[in-house]
Amino acid sequence: MKTGILYIVPTPVGNMEDMTLRAIRILKEADVILAEDTRTSGILLKHFDIQHGALYAHHKFNEHQTVEPLVRRLLAGEHVALISDAGTPGISDPGFLLARECAKAGVEIQCLPGATACIPALVNSGLPCDRFCFEGFLPQKKGRQTRINALVEETRTMVFYESPYRVLKTLTQLGEAFGKDREASVSREISKVHEETLRGTLAELITHFTETEPRGEFVIVVAGKDKNV
Repeated sequence: MKTGILYIVPTPVGNMEDMTLRAIRILKEADVILAEDTRTSGILLKHFDIQHGALYAHHKFNEHQTVEPLVRRLLAGEHVALISDAGTPGISDPGFLLARECAKAGVEIQCLPGATACIPALVNSGLPCDRFCFEGFLPQKKGRQTRINALVEETRTMVFYESPYRVLKTLTQLGEAFGKDREASVSREISKVHEETLRGTLAELITHFTETEPRGEFVIVVAGKDKNV
């Protein structure tokens, strides 16, 4: 018997027009749809008139329990589509564990190209994007400063995700570690109505967000260390 396929399906990070035609087709045809939050994904599916009876929750709190039965269903020939609340699953979202176990079991995996917040923010920044490192969310407490310190000598452009509640703290800590004259950019609400990108030194960005309350979801892009220094 031929095994099923695990489809990793990106969904819009803001603008619904960023949903691809292929993504809509795969979601309509899949035997099972896995969603990080079924309520959030229910809105998306309704918007694109995707009527599906097999919509299940798959998130960081239950993925260790759901992976094994899902792999069995895929080995039995069912096609499974994985989506997150926004963007590409596996990028600071659930997805890695299921993809890893499917790969081990010999299940075919297809990741559709599509929306993610980090690439538009990187290209928008005006900083070098031929080589970069994606750091996602820094640890909130334990290991946070260690992670930042480990990047002090990094020469590639660095990309971080951050919430509005910690963006000022993160900019301040990066400034203390890298120097406040380091060039950076902050993008918020990528592809949404209030999308905005601010560029300058870390000192200038710290001043801005000290005076202006951060709102929305943020991507911080920081220049790497100058190789000549």
